[in-house]
Amino acid sequence: MSQTQIQAARAGTITPEMEFVAKRENLTPELIRDEVAAGRMVIPANVVHLRGRLEPMCIGIAAKCKINANIGNSAVTSNVDEELEKLHTSVHFGADTVMDLSTGKDIDNIRRQIIAASPVPIGTVPIYQMLEELGGNIEDMQPQNFLDMVEHQAKQGVDYMTIHCGVKLEHLHLSTDRVTGIVSRGGSLIAKWMITHKKQNPLYEAFDDLCDIMRQYDVTWSLGDGMRPGSIADASDAAQFAELDVLGELTARGQAAGTQVMVEGPGHIPMHQIQMNIERQIEVCNGAPFYVLGPLVTDIAPGYDHITSCIGAAMAGMYGAAMLCYVTPKEHLGLPNREDVKQGVIAYKISAHSADVARGRVGAQDRDDALSRARFAFDWNEQFRLALDPETAQAYHDETLPQDTFKSAHFCSMCGPKYCSMKITEDIRKLSAEGNLVSLTQS
Repeated sequence: MSQTQIQAARAGTITPEMEFVAKRENLTPELIRDEVAAGRMVIPANVVHLRGRLEPMCIGIAAKCKINANIGNSAVTSNVDEELEKLHTSVHFGADTVMDLSTGKDIDNIRRQIIAASPVPIGTVPIYQMLEELGGNIEDMQPQNFLDMVEHQAKQGVDYMTIHCGVKLEHLHLSTDRVTGIVSRGGSLIAKWMITHKKQNPLYEAFDDLCDIMRQYDVTWSLGDGMRPGSIADASDAAQFAELDVLGELTARGQAAGTQVMVEGPGHIPMHQIQMNIERQIEVCNGAPFYVLGPLVTDIAPGYDHITSCIGAAMAGMYGAAMLCYVTPKEHLGLPNREDVKQGVIAYKISAHSADVARGRVGAQDRDDALSRARFAFDWNEQFRLALDPETAQAYHDETLPQDTFKSAHFCSMCGPKYCSMKITEDIRKLSAEGNLVSLTQS
């Protein structure tokens, strides 16, 4: 059996995937190896997917901040073609990974086609498909049902899996006074199983067996935050942090077993608690990559939660989150379509890029500076090219000034030719070059 990325790194080996990632990140292969060995970086690359279209990438504090897009059908709507369209949209606009969260029918076929078509790592939540195959009754789950599903999805080529091992029976009472209770689907399912059977979390107890499967295919753990807060009223409470302590324990155990591990983080956190949450996870989980949903900084904007969450996401990335899980305008309201996926990805590309600039990552600001120079030079086509969403940028410009002649005009429809500050600045510089400004200051 071949080594996992973390096993190879700890043996001092630089794998081809590490070499590839180093070029993408403009970092040295030795740094990538050392970060993977330390558990501060993961390279989600199932050996099955590697034989397909996968282009290796990394998630970790030393690398660029990454974003994930969620797709997948539901029992109510969506089909294979729609999910493949969402995958294409996600990758086209810059998603670094994609999670297939399908909970409806035809899950196997949908995932098979998604993995076959995807150049980015694919993540899943195995309990969803297992539950579908059990007819929706979590009470009927046997631990072997879950182990079999994890192995099944690993054989398909899934690169990372969200598994809610950290929800423990003795911590469930901590959520009883919450405003929104247990909002994680996986967390609530495991909680219901434990209450029904009056037993400890079977996924926690099967952790070593799960490690054996993950290690065989080099599937990366995404340790699920089943007790995450679902409202800012519940943020940073005892239930959340009790689970985080368990995730810290499991991070160390998973890494010792030769598996790669990242840790999922809370979805609703007010702005003034974000830095503390990031720093606490880094300390408790010994620097393992933090994969944060949002976080949403307010709960009053359904329909705009891609905005309320990307504010928190930018802050989380600035303080050390390694990957940000997008939120779409449909969050809390319905299954996202292609346009919702696009809006979520663009919002989160803004967050991740802003975090990279704030953290001073080498070269992060180059694109900003290039676009600013094009803006000042009234090079409209270059502005469009450098934009995160060139089509929308051009459409907004052309809405009022569509003719080609206005692609070289030194004004837009906001100010017109007489009130454009940049045009006026151009005039000032011309006057200065002619000596007028100097003569004025000397008179």
